[in-house]
Amino acid sequence: MNSSAKATELLGNLVDVVSGDIRPSRVVVRDGRIAEIAAADPAQCKHFLVPGFIDAHVHIESSMLAPSAFARAAVCSGVVGSVSDPHEIANVLGKEGVLWMVEDGRRTPFKFHFGAPSCVPATPFETAGASFGPEDVAELLDCEGVHYLAEVMNFPAVIHGDERMGRIIAAARARGRRIDGHAPGVMGADLERYAAAGIETDHECFTLEQGRARCQLGMKVAIREGSAARNFEALWPLLNEFPESCFLCSDDKHPDDLVEGYLDGILRRAVAHGVPALCALRAATLNPIRHYGLQAGLLQPGDPADIVEIEDLIRFRVRRTWIDGQLVAENGHTCLPSLTVEPRNRFHAEPVNVTDLRLSWPDARKPFPVIVAEDGQLVTGREDIPPTCVDGYAVNDPGRDLLKIVVVNRYNPAPPVIGLIRNFGLRHAALAGSVAHDSHNIVAVGANDEALVRAINAVIADQGGLSYADADTVESIPLPIAGLIALDDAWTVGAAFRRLTERVRADGCPLQSPYMTLSFMALLVIPRLKIGDRGLFDVDRFSLL
Repeated sequence: MNSSAKATELLGNLVDVVSGDIRPSRVVVRDGRIAEIAAADPAQCKHFLVPGFIDAHVHIESSMLAPSAFARAAVCSGVVGSVSDPHEIANVLGKEGVLWMVEDGRRTPFKFHFGAPSCVPATPFETAGASFGPEDVAELLDCEGVHYLAEVMNFPAVIHGDERMGRIIAAARARGRRIDGHAPGVMGADLERYAAAGIETDHECFTLEQGRARCQLGMKVAIREGSAARNFEALWPLLNEFPESCFLCSDDKHPDDLVEGYLDGILRRAVAHGVPALCALRAATLNPIRHYGLQAGLLQPGDPADIVEIEDLIRFRVRRTWIDGQLVAENGHTCLPSLTVEPRNRFHAEPVNVTDLRLSWPDARKPFPVIVAEDGQLVTGREDIPPTCVDGYAVNDPGRDLLKIVVVNRYNPAPPVIGLIRNFGLRHAALAGSVAHDSHNIVAVGANDEALVRAINAVIADQGGLSYADADTVESIPLPIAGLIALDDAWTVGAAFRRLTERVRADGCPLQSPYMTLSFMALLVIPRLKIGDRGLFDVDRFSLL
């Protein structure tokens, strides 16, 4: 099928997510739109035609791909559009970074729906490469290609009536824009105040109770299943209980996961749990398209011809994908061309040495606040325990799974900040990266100081990237666009990323996605204990320790 003036026909069992019907149909496409839908012979309709899928909340930068490269991989799984918050690159490059994402996205037919980041930086307790005030956000909302107010992460500011945050929200409301939320663990009267401020969605629910509470307040819940945060198993009953209030999203998707499957996998799991196929499909199509006003098709006459052909409504195996009548993927292979992107960055970190990583702790009996990473979650635990000490310094102790975590300011020369963390399980190695939500300083975890220095300095030498180091090896993936994005395609970056991940796991790390989990240890708006370039941060009290 193509978008030329000549009409093209497609046969299949059309799944009408608007009416709820499934019927054998002949779909006629002309000029990129659905010109006609007519009845067809059931014997000729072997497969199913569904609307293109929409990821209702994603940070494209977390795939380590430019938008144009992300699109090439996403369409293979039937995803034709995304509601995309570019606050990762905004924290590094400011408005220039956001507009670069918009411009690169325009080079592909994929339907990117970019937002204006509302919290740059996420908190005032960290160093980022940019800072957005109410005027900056309003200016972005008036830019072509910027459509909504992206997740309002500083939920304490909303709950307590902060004037600055109120002006940011007011700028979006004055323009009639949708407002996305981010309120992990918030419940009760605080949640009511958050919703009353105009916040309409949340993708941070990690219990069914939290999801229900938001739906009951009229909010929409984006059920998240990404590379690090995997909340589908906890939240899938919402698809049956509040079918009109649910979206599907990934939030953050690493390149190796992206090429293996996307929303098609979530749909498959939903149906396996007993969710009706139509209900699951509406969460991936109708609900986000109508909520955000996306210019994406729903298989109705006159709609853009955004169509996915799947084998059945059980496995959701994608055969072909069209956007605006253009064939963009077929049998797992992209039809979109590879496009060149140019580096752009902000990176001023200086190399570290072993003495920089000393952690003074004179009283070995005194408890230290230790971050406890949780597999498949962005939230962390906290344990206050005496560290292992030598000569007045807390040291790595792999035998206790008590390792150092280090944050290095990438924007200005500054001493590293050092803490302790559990559940990374490393025995001899270290991993590091400049993907460290949301300010994207360098974050590293290691079993010994020598490996930590090698891993951190590899990232600095690359001016941003991911690295692995042990006594014999240093490997890295350069990310020359803002220290977040590679220049290659999803398959190349995914293979390199998989090799790094396998090395980390071989050294004892039990986490499903160690680099993604590492990247969230510096996110100061996710409970409970995190670490930034200015110190350990108690999210419950919303203050530095």
